[in-house]
Amino acid sequence: MRLSLSRSLLALAATALPFAAAEERLIESKSLNPCMSNSSFSATRFNVVFTPNNRSLAFDIEGISNIAGKVEADLELLVYGYSAMNQVLDPCGNEDLSGMCPMNSGPLVIHSNLDISQDIMGSIPGIAYTVPDLDAVVRIKIKDQETKVLLACVEAELSNGHSVEQKAVAWATAVVAGLGLVASAVTSGLGHSNTAAHVAANAMSLFGYMQAQAFIGMTAVPLPPIVAAWTQNFQWSMGIIRVTFLQKMATWYQRATGGTPTTYISQLQFISVEVQKKMKIKRAIDGVQFATRAVNRLLTRSNAAATEAQAGGQRIVLHGVERVGFKARIETTNIFFTGYTFFMIFILFTIIGVVLFKFVCEGLTKMGRMKGDKFLDFRNGWRTVLKGILFRVVLIGFPQMMMLGLWELTKRDSAGEVVLSILTMITMFGVLAWASSKVVRIAQRSIAMHKNPAYILYSDPVALNKWGFLYVQFKAAAYWFIIPWLAYLFIKAMFVGLSQSNGTVQAIALVIIEAALLIGVSVLRPWMDKKTNGFNIAIAAVNFLSAIFLLMFTEVFKQPGIVTGVMGVIFFVFNAAFSLILLLMLLVASGFAVFTKNPDTRYQPMRDDRGSFIKSQTQLTTELDALGATARGEGKGAHGSRSRIDDDDDYSSEEQRQIASKEGGFTEHYATAPPRSPASTTHTQHAAPSFYDRSNASPVPSYGREGSMRNDAQQRAANNTSPWQRGAGYDH
Repeated sequence: MRLSLSRSLLALAATALPFAAAEERLIESKSLNPCMSNSSFSATRFNVVFTPNNRSLAFDIEGISNIAGKVEADLELLVYGYSAMNQVLDPCGNEDLSGMCPMNSGPLVIHSNLDISQDIMGSIPGIAYTVPDLDAVVRIKIKDQETKVLLACVEAELSNGHSVEQKAVAWATAVVAGLGLVASAVTSGLGHSNTAAHVAANAMSLFGYMQAQAFIGMTAVPLPPIVAAWTQNFQWSMGIIRVTFLQKMATWYQRATGGTPTTYISQLQFISVEVQKKMKIKRAIDGVQFATRAVNRLLTRSNAAATEAQAGGQRIVLHGVERVGFKARIETTNIFFTGYTFFMIFILFTIIGVVLFKFVCEGLTKMGRMKGDKFLDFRNGWRTVLKGILFRVVLIGFPQMMMLGLWELTKRDSAGEVVLSILTMITMFGVLAWASSKVVRIAQRSIAMHKNPAYILYSDPVALNKWGFLYVQFKAAAYWFIIPWLAYLFIKAMFVGLSQSNGTVQAIALVIIEAALLIGVSVLRPWMDKKTNGFNIAIAAVNFLSAIFLLMFTEVFKQPGIVTGVMGVIFFVFNAAFSLILLLMLLVASGFAVFTKNPDTRYQPMRDDRGSFIKSQTQLTTELDALGATARGEGKGAHGSRSRIDDDDDYSSEEQRQIASKEGGFTEHYATAPPRSPASTTHTQHAAPSFYDRSNASPVPSYGREGSMRNDAQQRAANNTSPWQRGAGYDH
């Protein structure tokens, strides 16, 4: 019975249409899963490999059969949801299946190797060996021959070894995104602030797109194989990266803090682990009871379950975050700790990199191998720059840690990991909330005193280097957009992390969230210029389209299976093409930024006049430039004390007036009198050197004497129309 059933079943399975490896073509299946509740046949081990080069079909099967008597088997081949073949097998009328007439209950153990006939070989289309992540399944339904009662239903998923999940893709996306951030930092240090802002904005947007792709793979929706494989390429952006010693450390930490680690990876020879993929609606209802029992066993994670696994018979169904971790060969109880550790490593390497770059620059300067004015602003104010970079790292890791932290609260792998998740989420949320509120307060003060938020946001180098990561990618009038953006990221992370039990809810929520973002950014267009807006609106549109596809994968519309299969292929094609375009755009922009002598010529000046405050000019042609130079402390009275913008909340009004009168510094920021016109302002600012400012590279007129700037501005006002309102975009 056992041997004959396997021969007929798997020989016909080989007739399907799987996949191939480059060196050796093959068709394989590593799982035999039940497709009904209370199935009378189950397999704890199923490994079948068909190699057409030597016409060999090797299989290794262990299972239990509770079927006795005369039966018949219905064999069906499904390719992308389409029924490609249907055949009824009668064991009593077929000599090859005579061992199944009648069937006997008991353990089933088969280790064999069969030769496949040339006729079967010729019926396999060549495409079966070339298409990646082929969605092909052989399903067997065993019925009582007389009563036609369904006794068992099993199915084997076929593969040919090819997949769109490639380490090269993951490495390429990670390296290009990282190079974008590094290029923006280097370009900024060289004084090309406009170019640095554009490259950094594009790199951050690319990170966001890759994390959105990773989120789709982490949902509990049964995904087509090609979609699950494609989204797995971006899981590095969520910290899901396997490192052997790190897995050992995660297991040790969990045990030390009261948890019980799972051992699915190490005990695959004893248990059957099914990675949730596409599921037909008509059999989803039949499988509810079985899936519930499997998930309950998964969540229990007790030693008794491990004993049962060793005895044979345990089957685990993984979905969502656990599916992603298992495909990355990470134990499910180690997923949170792995993501958390890589986020901490990212922060540590960033600090080490900035500090090393600081000392390398100083060493090259002392050795005479680098000009003294190279990266001078960074070298003088590197601590402030480091704070700003760390804030940006927190912003990059915000979606990752919010999702993993919320998910960990539902899993509770150990008391220590729960504490880590809570502290991490509170810290990151608090840091970004404080930084956002700081930006809003600075901008509102600037509007109140100067009728332009860009004035203080970009004139103070400490504020720009520390908080600029939140607003430089947006136009000055949209400084507040970081708040809805953080809300968007948090809500997405919340649904992905907390709704792992219901993929349909996740899909519907993502469609609504992505639609709201797409409408919002299309109407507001908050980014710094037309090109950057187009770049980000395109990403929002693709994310919205991906969310619609995700909703279709839930099969709530009960579409035919072939529709879902074809949509999975389309999902991969348009996302792969879009990813390639984004990577090339960022790579080209980074190359121009680093290797071009004056990359700022590729970008038009910002219409919010931020350049008048950020960058020194050899010839000041407007009072706007004069105000920017004075606000940056480029006049005679400037020196290197810290910015009063960050300290203004710590002084009383009387103390502020005394400080301003003694130091001659920025009286407008602390005066209680009504705001005055920018053209009539006399002040200097005490600020640290700016990472964005190259004031040392060119001579700048001095404005330290009382009233000198006012007279100069009034003299030019007679011949020039002030651009203060023109092009800034503010009517108030």
